[in-house]
Amino acid sequence: MRKTTALRAAAAATAALLTASACSSQRGQEAQDSAVGGACKGQQTTGITDKTIKLGGIYPLSGPASAYGTISKGVAAYFSYVNDKGGIDGRKVEFVVRDDGYQPPKAVEEARRLVEREKVFAVFQSLGTPSTAAVWDYLNQQKVPQPFVATGASVWGTDAKHPWTIGWQPDYVSEARVYAKYLKDARPHAKVAVLYQNDDFGKDLLGGFRQAVAGSGVKVVAEESYEVTDPSVSAQMTSLARSGADVLLDITTPKFGSQALAADARNTRWNPLHIVNNVASSAAVLKPVGFKNVQGVVSATYFKDPADPQWAGDPEVKTYKEALHKYAPDSDPANQFNAYGWAVASSLHKALDTMKCPTREGLRDAVRDLEDVKVDMLLPGVTLSTGPDDAFPIETMQLMRFKGERWHLFGKPVDTRKVFGPVAK
Repeated sequence: MRKTTALRAAAAATAALLTASACSSQRGQEAQDSAVGGACKGQQTTGITDKTIKLGGIYPLSGPASAYGTISKGVAAYFSYVNDKGGIDGRKVEFVVRDDGYQPPKAVEEARRLVEREKVFAVFQSLGTPSTAAVWDYLNQQKVPQPFVATGASVWGTDAKHPWTIGWQPDYVSEARVYAKYLKDARPHAKVAVLYQNDDFGKDLLGGFRQAVAGSGVKVVAEESYEVTDPSVSAQMTSLARSGADVLLDITTPKFGSQALAADARNTRWNPLHIVNNVASSAAVLKPVGFKNVQGVVSATYFKDPADPQWAGDPEVKTYKEALHKYAPDSDPANQFNAYGWAVASSLHKALDTMKCPTREGLRDAVRDLEDVKVDMLLPGVTLSTGPDDAFPIETMQLMRFKGERWHLFGKPVDTRKVFGPVAK
């Protein structure tokens, strides 16, 4: 799959800034690296010793996507919990969090700070497609691992020019395929209206959905986009309501997801099946709208919902809740973004454990050589798998429907690799 226009624009906008420091910072970085022997000789050991490992994360702690900022608390709680247990292979984790406000230029600034000043081993988790697109050229030039970015853009798994960057969550094309399969099975003649964020995130999921329903009776009859700088999506929702569609595919980030759900609830003359994408499905997004107003909304997930009673006795969920209360007492364990942070940090732990060399190169290779790895916070049937021809760690999701005050899983997990084949490069 080709990089989209927005990805190219993000790269162009930051190219001069990145090139200016690339050579000098690389020389300084090489001077900092200590020697390792054997097959690992000559590889980078910046940010890792026998006793410590330093990781950096870039999140929108402020700005229009600040709801995602709490993911960093779930990550930090996991590492604090592990540190108290002795660390990862005896190494205590230091997790340095920086705020980019969901602004790509700021993400570049923070990436450089983490690499050149903080001397991190890896930039674990850069959140958002625009921010990740802005920094991946720099991190790949510097040969700094950028594992498990917090964005489902398919380009992280299809682009061969950035081997140091890889996603984690199901890519947006795979997620779109799950919704497409559901509609083809349950509503084979559905007329779909789409609200989407006008960037690579929104276009990726919409494009994947269009491909997945091609040749079926499911038709996209209306589309409306919005910008992250827009104050609201009320006008777009009014326009979509006039389409007569019986399904609304809602491809939004949390702030706009809440607005779209509220606008749908207010318009009693239009009652489509409302499908909200995973990244805006947290109860924290739905609650301001009023749970009574979001009954029957459909989404998909891949990790355990800590608010779901079926996981009350689950050992990993219990450990997560206890750890969050201890290490992040101001955070809500029921918030799915916190659980996401715990799950992705646990996944990185698994990858670090499989490194053949305790080096940046070792982590780069480890995240691309995962074979059916089980992570306890993921749903049963969902594992991490990557290989030479597959850079998508998770491609299995399960549908869920909102009833009462929480999500309820339904159907069986859908392995999109098996149903649709690999995501096209």
